[in-house]
Formats: sequence, C-alpha cells, structure tokens
Amino acid sequence: MDVHLADGAEDSTAADETRSLLAWLTEADELRGRVAPQEGPPVPGTLGPVLDGLVVALGSGGAVTGLTTALVAWIRSRHNDVTVKATRPDGASLEISTKLVGPMTPRELRTFVTDTSRILESGREADGGAL
Repeated sequence: MDVHLADGAEDSTAADETRSLLAWLTEADELRGRVAPQEGPPVPGTLGPVLDGLVVALGSGGAVTGLTTALVAWIRSRHNDVTVKATRPDGASLEISTKLVGPMTPRELRTFVTDTSRILESGREADGGAL
C-alpha cells in the first residue's frame, strides 16, 4: 500500500511531515519492518532523492488495523491541517484528514478505524474515494 501526504504544503514541508509519519509508523509493533520510504528523483539543484511517500507491506495479523490506528493517531497529533492518502495496489484509495478525525469522539474513532480497516482490507473504495 502506498501512503502519501496531501497537505498542499511545499515539498520540503511535505517531506518533513512524511519523515515524521515514517518514524511514527515504524514505532508501531504491528508495522515494524513493513514500512519503507518511497523516493522520487532528485529535484534539480538538490543533493539527493525526494521523499515522496511510504510503502507499507500489509498482510494478516492485524497490520491493516495497526496501520489505520497509527495513521489516525499521527494525524490527530499534528498541529496543522494534513491529509494522508492510502492507495492499495489495485487502485482503491481513501483519504484521512485532520479536519475529519480531529473532532471525533473516542467512540466515533473506534468505529472509524474499524470501518476504514475493512475498506483497506477489502480493496473497496470509499464513497467518492475519500473518507
């Protein structure tokens, strides 16, 4: 699964946020060893590749729920508006944003994580492609 930030920030800010998300996801027990950076070609005038997003290898054993839980927790920890888009290899995708999950109650968050995990596991795209 590919995970990208879609926060509309300039490239350096998006890369910093993506590095933050990478560090957050690698700390989750269910995702340890399953997350890798996805790099693009260097921008002219820079010294190295650009961090475009993350690749998460999902399988059984709660990895999908672990990913969903970690994404929601990371998004809720941000002080700025951020949107994360998760895309499966079959093209199904969804977006989770600060504006969406920020005001949710704990009960709404549990339901959201359960529903989102089912969507990611089944490969069905949410209504309109976003949650």
